[in-house]
Amino acid sequence: MAHSTESPRLGVGIGWRAEIDTAVERLPGVDWVEVVAENVCAGHLPRSLEVLRERGVTVVPHGVSLGLGGAEPPAAHRLERLAGVAEALGAPLVTEHLAFVRAGGMESGHLLPVPRSRDALRVVAENVRIAQEQLPVPLALENIAAHLRWPDDELTEGEFLAELVERTGVRLLVDVANLHTNRVNLGLDVTAELARLPLEALAYVHVAGGVERDGVWHDTHAHPVTEPVLEVLAELCGRAVPPGVLLERDDAFPPPAELAGELDAIRAVLERAPLAEGVRHGG
Repeated sequence: MAHSTESPRLGVGIGWRAEIDTAVERLPGVDWVEVVAENVCAGHLPRSLEVLRERGVTVVPHGVSLGLGGAEPPAAHRLERLAGVAEALGAPLVTEHLAFVRAGGMESGHLLPVPRSRDALRVVAENVRIAQEQLPVPLALENIAAHLRWPDDELTEGEFLAELVERTGVRLLVDVANLHTNRVNLGLDVTAELARLPLEALAYVHVAGGVERDGVWHDTHAHPVTEPVLEVLAELCGRAVPPGVLLERDDAFPPPAELAGELDAIRAVLERAPLAEGVRHGG
C-alpha cells in the first residue's frame, strides 16, 4: 500500500499505559500518546483512549511482536490485528522494532538484535515490504537496546537501518535511550551512529529512563530519564527536526507531577535546539 512520505507533526507525548490512564488524561501539554498495540483490541478500545481521541490527541500503536527481524515473514494474523488497531485509533502511522523475537514457533521473550549481515538485510527488507503492503498507514522501525552483538556483523545498526530505508522507504523511530544503552554496554559511538542514520526518514523519537548496575546499563523504563539520555536527544536535535518526541514509562510509575517534570525536561531540550523550533506542539 502506498503511503505519504512526509511524517506527521506530533509534538511532545507520553506512552499511554492502563496504570496511568487518568494521569495521562490530566497531564498538561500532551500532544499525542503511544499505546502498545498488543495491549488493546480494535473493537474494545479503553475509554481513556477514546477520551483522548475526542480531545484531538493523536494515538499511535507501537507493536512488539511482529517479528520483522526473523527469517519467517510476518504472520498474516499479526498484520491484520495491527492494521485493525491502527484503523480503530485513526493513527497516522504504526511502529515496530528492528528485532528478532521468535523462530520455529518459539518466542524469545525479549527484543533481540538482528544479525547485521547482507543476507539478513535482504530478508528483513522483504519482511518490511510485506508489512507495508498490508498496513493501512506508514510503518516506522525502532532501534533496540542490546546486551550482545553477533560475531559476524557486517554493518552497524545505523548502516543497516540506512540501507533498509533506502530499499523500502520505511521510516525511523529513533530511541535515544537505546543509543545510550548500547554506548554503555557495547561501546557504541553515539555521534557516529547518529551520523549514519537517515534522519530525513525520522518519524519520532523515544526517550526513557534506566539505571546502571555493575557497569551495565539496564533500559528499564521504570526509572527517571537521566541527563546522558537527554544529551543524546539534544545531539539528535542538532542534526534534524524530530516530528515528535515521546516519553516512555512502563513500570514503577511516579506521581503525575514527576511525569510532567520529565516532559518539561524534554521540552527544555527542544527549546534549546534551534533546528527543533516548532516541534514542541503537534499539528
